[in-house]
Amino acid sequence: MKSVFNVEPKYWVTLLTRGPGNPPAVNGIVWFTDGSRTVEGTGAGVYGQSADKKLSISLGKHATVFQAEVYAILACVH
Repeated sequence: MKSVFNVEPKYWVTLLTRGPGNPPAVNGIVWFTDGSRTVEGTGAGVYGQSADKKLSISLGKHATVFQAEVYAILACVH
């Protein structure tokens, strides 16, 4: 039996930049992520605009901002 691979993505990722005006209309599910570090510790935040879901995750004092951003993206995927 010959192997067949379908490599067409079933999703698209649109990265928006901050700037003046309203962002373009996007069809589909829209998620916003935020990874940040404060004096108290590091955390990740996720907001699902289409699903109207919010999630705030504490990652302790030793996580980096990059790790918080990656964790927020993984939370969106799940």
